[in-house]
Amino acid sequence: MYSDNQHSASLSQMDYLDVKNLAQTGEGAFLESKRTIPSAYKIAREIAAFANTKGGTLLIGVDDDKSLVGVMGYQEEEFLLAKAAKELCQPAVDINIEIVYFGERDLLVIRVPEAPNKPIFVTEEDNEESTVFMREEDQNKVASKELIEIIKKRNSGEGVTFEYGSNEQALFRYLNEYGEITVEKFAQLVDIPRKTASSTLVDLVAADILNLFRKDNVDYFTYSQ
Repeated sequence: MYSDNQHSASLSQMDYLDVKNLAQTGEGAFLESKRTIPSAYKIAREIAAFANTKGGTLLIGVDDDKSLVGVMGYQEEEFLLAKAAKELCQPAVDINIEIVYFGERDLLVIRVPEAPNKPIFVTEEDNEESTVFMREEDQNKVASKELIEIIKKRNSGEGVTFEYGSNEQALFRYLNEYGEITVEKFAQLVDIPRKTASSTLVDLVAADILNLFRKDNVDYFTYSQ
Protein backbone atom coordinates (compact mmCIF):
# COMPACT_ATOMS: atom_id res chain seq x y z
CA MET A 1 0.00 0.00 0.00
CA TYR A 2 1.26 3.47 -0.73
CA SER A 3 2.05 5.88 2.07
CA ASP A 4 2.51 9.65 1.87
CA ASN A 5 6.29 9.40 1.58
CA GLN A 6 6.99 6.16 -0.19
CA HIS A 7 5.45 3.56 -2.45
CA SER A 8 5.92 -0.17 -2.77
CA ALA A 9 4.48 -3.23 -4.39
CA SER A 10 3.59 -6.37 -2.51
CA LEU A 11 3.57 -10.00 -3.51
CA SER A 12 0.04 -10.91 -4.52
CA GLN A 13 -2.07 -13.53 -2.84
CA MET A 14 -3.33 -14.25 -6.34
CA ASP A 15 -1.49 -16.62 -8.65
CA TYR A 16 -1.19 -16.92 -12.42
CA LEU A 17 -4.45 -18.86 -12.76
CA ASP A 18 -6.35 -16.33 -10.63
CA VAL A 19 -5.24 -13.50 -12.90
CA LYS A 20 -5.98 -15.55 -16.01
CA ASN A 21 -9.50 -16.32 -14.81
CA LEU A 22 -10.09 -12.67 -13.89
CA ALA A 23 -8.82 -11.47 -17.26
CA GLN A 24 -11.13 -13.92 -19.05
CA THR A 25 -14.18 -12.26 -17.51
CA GLY A 26 -13.47 -9.29 -19.76
CA GLU A 27 -13.39 -5.58 -19.17
CA GLY A 28 -16.38 -3.98 -17.54
CA ALA A 29 -17.48 -1.52 -14.87
CA PHE A 30 -14.99 -2.93 -12.35
CA LEU A 31 -12.17 -4.30 -14.52
CA GLU A 32 -9.70 -2.84 -17.02
CA SER A 33 -6.77 -4.66 -18.65
CA LYS A 34 -3.62 -3.21 -20.23
CA ARG A 35 -0.64 -4.82 -21.96
CA THR A 36 1.57 -2.06 -20.54
CA ILE A 37 1.08 1.37 -18.99
CA PRO A 38 1.15 3.82 -21.93
CA SER A 39 1.71 6.92 -19.77
CA ALA A 40 1.13 8.21 -16.25
CA TYR A 41 -1.69 10.46 -17.49
CA LYS A 42 -3.56 7.71 -19.31
CA ILE A 43 -3.40 5.37 -16.33
CA ALA A 44 -4.42 8.25 -14.03
CA ARG A 45 -7.66 8.48 -16.03
CA GLU A 46 -8.34 4.79 -15.34
CA ILE A 47 -7.56 5.16 -11.64
CA ALA A 48 -9.71 8.28 -11.26
CA ALA A 49 -12.64 6.79 -13.18
CA PHE A 50 -12.76 3.78 -10.84
CA ALA A 51 -12.26 5.96 -7.75
CA ASN A 52 -15.09 8.29 -8.81
CA THR A 53 -17.47 5.39 -9.32
CA LYS A 54 -17.44 2.18 -7.27
CA GLY A 55 -13.77 1.25 -7.39
CA GLY A 56 -12.23 -1.44 -9.57
CA THR A 57 -9.21 -3.49 -10.62
CA LEU A 58 -6.53 -2.79 -13.22
CA LEU A 59 -4.59 -5.69 -14.73
CA ILE A 60 -1.23 -4.85 -16.32
CA GLY A 61 0.39 -7.43 -18.57
CA VAL A 62 -2.78 -8.63 -20.33
CA ASP A 63 -3.12 -8.42 -24.12
CA ASP A 64 -6.25 -7.36 -26.03
CA ASP A 65 -7.18 -11.01 -26.61
CA LYS A 66 -7.15 -11.53 -22.80
CA SER A 67 -3.95 -13.60 -22.93
CA LEU A 68 -1.32 -13.00 -20.26
CA VAL A 69 1.93 -11.54 -21.57
CA GLY A 70 3.36 -9.86 -18.49
CA VAL A 71 5.88 -7.03 -18.29
CA MET A 72 9.66 -7.21 -18.01
CA GLY A 73 10.12 -6.02 -14.44
CA TYR A 74 7.47 -4.05 -12.61
CA GLN A 75 9.62 -1.11 -11.48
CA GLU A 76 8.88 1.20 -14.42
CA GLU A 77 5.17 0.36 -14.27
CA GLU A 78 5.18 0.97 -10.52
CA PHE A 79 6.82 4.37 -11.01
CA LEU A 80 4.14 5.44 -13.52
CA LEU A 81 1.39 4.16 -11.24
CA ALA A 82 2.77 6.12 -8.30
CA LYS A 83 2.97 9.29 -10.36
CA ALA A 84 -0.55 8.77 -11.69
CA ALA A 85 -2.17 8.05 -8.33
CA LYS A 86 -0.27 10.53 -6.18
CA GLU A 87 0.54 13.45 -8.48
CA LEU A 88 -1.91 13.50 -11.40
CA CYS A 89 -4.96 12.45 -9.36
CA GLN A 90 -6.19 15.11 -6.96
CA PRO A 91 -6.95 14.29 -4.24
CA ALA A 92 -4.45 11.43 -4.40
CA VAL A 93 -5.84 7.89 -4.67
CA ASP A 94 -4.42 5.26 -2.29
CA ILE A 95 -4.11 2.33 -4.69
CA ASN A 96 -2.75 -1.11 -3.82
CA ILE A 97 -0.34 -2.89 -6.19
CA GLU A 98 0.13 -6.65 -6.14
CA ILE A 99 2.81 -8.48 -8.13
CA VAL A 100 2.16 -11.90 -9.64
CA TYR A 101 5.27 -13.62 -10.98
CA PHE A 102 4.83 -14.99 -14.50
CA GLY A 103 8.01 -16.82 -15.47
CA GLU A 104 10.58 -14.12 -16.14
CA ARG A 105 7.85 -11.54 -16.37
CA ASP A 106 5.45 -9.92 -13.92
CA LEU A 107 1.74 -9.31 -13.84
CA LEU A 108 0.42 -6.34 -11.88
CA VAL A 109 -2.94 -6.32 -10.12
CA ILE A 110 -3.91 -2.80 -9.05
CA ARG A 111 -6.81 -2.40 -6.66
CA VAL A 112 -8.48 1.00 -6.83
CA PRO A 113 -10.85 1.81 -3.97
CA GLU A 114 -13.88 4.03 -4.29
CA ALA A 115 -12.73 7.47 -3.21
CA PRO A 116 -14.08 8.73 0.14
CA ASN A 117 -13.77 12.33 -1.08
CA LYS A 118 -15.18 12.72 -4.58
CA PRO A 119 -14.66 13.91 -7.20
CA ILE A 120 -11.10 12.95 -8.10
CA PHE A 121 -9.69 15.33 -10.71
CA VAL A 122 -6.98 14.39 -13.20
CA THR A 123 -4.45 17.00 -14.28
CA GLU A 124 -2.44 16.42 -17.42
CA GLU A 125 1.24 17.24 -17.19
CA ASP A 126 2.07 20.78 -18.37
CA ASN A 127 -1.63 21.57 -18.41
CA GLU A 128 -3.46 23.34 -15.59
CA GLU A 129 -6.88 22.11 -16.67
CA SER A 130 -8.38 19.26 -14.64
CA THR A 131 -10.92 16.68 -15.75
CA VAL A 132 -13.23 14.30 -13.90
CA PHE A 133 -13.64 10.82 -15.35
CA MET A 134 -16.37 8.30 -14.50
CA ARG A 135 -16.55 4.58 -15.24
CA GLU A 136 -19.49 3.60 -17.44
CA GLU A 137 -19.56 -0.09 -18.31
CA ASP A 138 -16.12 -0.74 -19.89
CA GLN A 139 -15.30 2.87 -20.75
CA ASN A 140 -14.12 6.02 -19.02
CA LYS A 141 -16.30 9.05 -19.69
CA VAL A 142 -15.66 12.72 -19.00
CA ALA A 143 -18.10 13.99 -16.38
CA SER A 144 -20.19 17.03 -17.25
CA LYS A 145 -20.19 20.16 -15.10
CA GLU A 146 -23.60 19.16 -13.76
CA LEU A 147 -22.44 15.69 -12.72
CA ILE A 148 -19.37 17.15 -11.00
CA GLU A 149 -21.56 19.51 -9.00
CA ILE A 150 -23.90 16.65 -8.06
CA ILE A 151 -20.95 14.57 -6.84
CA LYS A 152 -19.68 17.50 -4.77
CA LYS A 153 -23.07 18.10 -3.16
CA ARG A 154 -23.62 14.42 -2.37
CA ASN A 155 -20.21 14.20 -0.72
CA SER A 156 -20.41 17.49 1.17
CA GLY A 157 -22.49 16.05 4.00
CA GLU A 158 -24.75 19.10 3.85
CA GLY A 159 -28.47 18.91 3.21
CA VAL A 160 -29.92 20.11 -0.08
CA THR A 161 -32.81 22.55 -0.14
CA PHE A 162 -34.70 23.96 -3.09
CA GLU A 163 -37.63 26.25 -3.68
CA TYR A 164 -40.77 24.79 -5.21
CA GLY A 165 -41.80 27.73 -7.36
CA SER A 166 -43.24 28.34 -10.80
CA ASN A 167 -40.08 27.18 -12.58
CA GLU A 168 -40.14 23.85 -10.74
CA GLN A 169 -43.86 23.47 -11.44
CA ALA A 170 -43.23 23.98 -15.16
CA LEU A 171 -40.35 21.50 -14.99
CA PHE A 172 -42.45 18.79 -13.38
CA ARG A 173 -45.31 19.33 -15.84
CA TYR A 174 -42.83 18.91 -18.70
CA LEU A 175 -41.38 15.74 -17.17
CA ASN A 176 -44.87 14.32 -16.65
CA GLU A 177 -45.51 14.72 -20.36
CA TYR A 178 -42.12 14.00 -21.95
CA GLY A 179 -40.23 12.02 -19.29
CA GLU A 180 -36.85 13.71 -19.69
CA ILE A 181 -35.30 17.15 -20.11
CA THR A 182 -31.90 18.74 -20.74
CA VAL A 183 -30.43 21.82 -19.06
CA GLU A 184 -30.81 23.80 -22.27
CA LYS A 185 -34.45 22.77 -22.71
CA PHE A 186 -35.31 23.67 -19.12
CA ALA A 187 -33.64 27.08 -19.49
CA GLN A 188 -35.64 27.69 -22.67
CA LEU A 189 -38.86 26.37 -21.14
CA VAL A 190 -38.93 28.87 -18.26
CA ASP A 191 -36.75 31.58 -19.85
CA ILE A 192 -33.88 31.58 -17.36
CA PRO A 193 -30.08 31.58 -17.82
CA ARG A 194 -28.48 28.21 -18.40
CA LYS A 195 -26.48 28.56 -15.18
CA THR A 196 -29.68 28.97 -13.16
CA ALA A 197 -31.35 26.02 -14.90
CA SER A 198 -28.28 23.88 -14.25
CA SER A 199 -28.20 24.81 -10.56
CA THR A 200 -31.88 23.93 -10.12
CA LEU A 201 -31.55 20.54 -11.80
CA VAL A 202 -28.38 19.74 -9.86
CA ASP A 203 -30.13 20.47 -6.56
CA LEU A 204 -33.08 18.27 -7.52
CA VAL A 205 -30.75 15.37 -8.38
CA ALA A 206 -28.76 15.85 -5.16
CA ALA A 207 -32.10 15.72 -3.29
CA ASP A 208 -32.94 12.41 -5.07
CA ILE A 209 -35.98 13.92 -6.75
CA LEU A 210 -34.45 13.64 -10.21
CA ASN A 211 -31.92 11.34 -11.83
CA LEU A 212 -29.24 12.22 -14.36
CA PHE A 213 -28.27 9.91 -17.20
CA ARG A 214 -26.05 10.45 -20.23
CA LYS A 215 -26.99 9.52 -23.78
CA ASP A 216 -24.94 10.40 -26.86
CA ASN A 217 -22.80 12.74 -24.72
CA VAL A 218 -25.84 14.71 -23.60
CA ASP A 219 -27.12 14.85 -20.00
CA TYR A 220 -30.81 14.11 -19.49
CA PHE A 221 -32.79 14.54 -16.29
CA THR A 222 -35.68 12.28 -15.36
CA TYR A 223 -37.78 11.55 -12.29
CA SER A 224 -35.96 9.45 -9.70
CA GLN A 225 -37.31 5.90 -9.52
